[in-house]
Amino acid sequence: MRNFVFQNKTKIIFGRDTEEKVGKEIKRLGKQKVLFHYGGGSIKRFGLYDKVVKHLKQEGIEFVELGGVKPNPSLRLVKEGINLCEKEKVDFILAVGGGSVIDSSKAIAAGVPYEGDVWDFYDNKAQIKEALPLGVILTLPAAGSEASDSSVITNEERKLKRGTGSPLIRPTFSILNPEITFTLPPYQTAAGITDMMAHIMERYFTQERNVDLTDHMCEAVLKTIIKNAPLVLENPEDYNARAEIMWAGTLAHNGLLDTGRLGDWGTHMIEHELSALYDLTHGAGLAIIFPAWIRYVYKAYPEKMLRFFHNVFDVEAVFDDPHYMIEEGLKRLKNFYRSIGMPVSLKDAGIKDNRFEEMAEKCTVFGPVSNFVKLEKSDVVEIYKLAAE
Repeated sequence: MRNFVFQNKTKIIFGRDTEEKVGKEIKRLGKQKVLFHYGGGSIKRFGLYDKVVKHLKQEGIEFVELGGVKPNPSLRLVKEGINLCEKEKVDFILAVGGGSVIDSSKAIAAGVPYEGDVWDFYDNKAQIKEALPLGVILTLPAAGSEASDSSVITNEERKLKRGTGSPLIRPTFSILNPEITFTLPPYQTAAGITDMMAHIMERYFTQERNVDLTDHMCEAVLKTIIKNAPLVLENPEDYNARAEIMWAGTLAHNGLLDTGRLGDWGTHMIEHELSALYDLTHGAGLAIIFPAWIRYVYKAYPEKMLRFFHNVFDVEAVFDDPHYMIEEGLKRLKNFYRSIGMPVSLKDAGIKDNRFEEMAEKCTVFGPVSNFVKLEKSDVVEIYKLAAE
């Protein structure tokens, strides 16, 4: 087990009607003017927008708003948000939405006090030294951004999707009411489930030995997600199942499962190029890439892969036949993804053109990716090929 420091400042406010506390939480922090940042029209259609406005006004909190965040949040809108915050002298950002809204809010928070181009943080040209504080009302359990220190933004002009991270952009508070997720479309729910599972798997697949505690924690959260996924898809208003999924998504990415180990993250970087080029939903892209990645790298530490499929997907323990366990495990993983409506190949997602070299070049522009096995450009090309059919 590696040395580690675990610290997470995000206050989690979980349960029914907790969105009603938003005004009081911001007032408690002594903030004067808020950027209310959100996505499309769903928070207005289902009444959440009006609730937020009501509780901000009740506490006498001034706000300006910026909507329009889309999946794979855009650099263009981030820059619009930075300009708005500077003009209006905003001192707090409230993200009401899923991971895309939160990531966009984090980028704005980092960009306001920075004198250069906010893309510098995502292009490895600068480190975040200062940021506005932000809070979250989560509407889509998926990215785990509500308690993470990371943000991913898409540069549409350059067709690049890049991430950055800093404790300074970790939300001050996050409000999680499972009832808010009742109206999510099944596809968004399923893509979110796939995303949070990938966050756990990125951490689980490590070359670090003697990490039994966090191995068991990862396995437990994964099994909880797998158990509750069909329940929320069958009955979207199953509060208890929604609550399990929502909390699992936060635990998947709040840093706790990282402790004492070095995660992989190659799969995320490989997928980012897919969603940047084809505007594919991130969770769907991960369902396509993860099985291909496992097939390509499993021989580097087969014991870990066998444990994963045995403990998480209940593959019979035939350790003297690893090929059987891997093939059976991949079959069960793909079947699970299919059962919740996710694609498991580029073909399934309607991607027929071969731009593997281009994507692999962008993926490895800063050097090899992945920690489980260092992957060069040629390796990434092969993984895209495995993901094709």
